[in-house]
Amino acid sequence: MDQDTRWLTRYNEVKEFIETNYRNPSKYYDEEKLMVHFLKRGRKLVNAGEMVEPRLGLFKELLELCEKYKRKNQYI
Repeated sequence: MDQDTRWLTRYNEVKEFIETNYRNPSKYYDEEKLMVHFLKRGRKLVNAGEMVEPRLGLFKELLELCEKYKRKNQYI
């Protein structure tokens, strides 16, 4: 599996998680930590201007989805 396929797989996993649970991944649950790391690393790359173009558009869509559920209580 090449790096682009891995990135796209993780992207789809995070997007599906947010759409089904109506919240962002939590750093306090072990099964969600990889998704949190993916989002955090992606934000750092975007801010540094190092993310390549095909991924940049997709990741910005994901960030907009994250903003929609920002500070959403997961226990509701």
